[in-house]
Amino acid sequence: MINVILVDDHVLFRIGIIGSLAGVYDDIRIVGEAGSGSELFKLLKTTEADVVLLDIMLPDMSGIEIARRLRAEYPLMKILVLSAENTADTVGALLDIGIEGFISKSSGRVNEIGEAVHSIMNGLEYFGKDISAIIYKVYVARKMNPVSSAPKPEFTPREIEIISLCRDGLLGKDIANRLFISPRTVNNHKKNIFEKLGLHSTGEVVRYALKNKIINFE
Repeated sequence: MINVILVDDHVLFRIGIIGSLAGVYDDIRIVGEAGSGSELFKLLKTTEADVVLLDIMLPDMSGIEIARRLRAEYPLMKILVLSAENTADTVGALLDIGIEGFISKSSGRVNEIGEAVHSIMNGLEYFGKDISAIIYKVYVARKMNPVSSAPKPEFTPREIEIISLCRDGLLGKDIANRLFISPRTVNNHKKNIFEKLGLHSTGEVVRYALKNKIINFE
């Protein structure tokens, strides 16, 4: 069973999505609903999910902020964006965070959400046809204005240990207790890791490390 949390501030839209999935996909279950970012993170304290189906325009925080926080706190959770906010800047920012999929709300295919959920749970990315066109534009723009390439950084055994514990969801104090070092030492190691990668959040580091096989999923 694939457990999904649906995040959208329009109740009628949530009802429509639940109804469209219920009669077609026996293996997809909506285990929770949230109308804001704060509701989502409160729900996640008590509810386990494989996928978060996320809108971008929410009343208390942006979907980009939510996606970034999900990557930091729940790095193994799949993020599937379903939104009408599909500008190149938005799509580019979400790609940098490392979402698994993006479907435009203007898509006319009812079954596309189910197809996307199955696709990302099988380890693939899923982007709707119109989103793929935007991704291509982002790719072309970045190719024309490339960021200077640099060799992949090397990590010390201790840094790899810390990244692995971050993958498991441990915070700085918990990591310090596990490794019998001070929280300040943990912070110094994390600062070095951020500087090596040019990243700014734990979730981005974990995503990079998993993608580049610096650490494993388990």
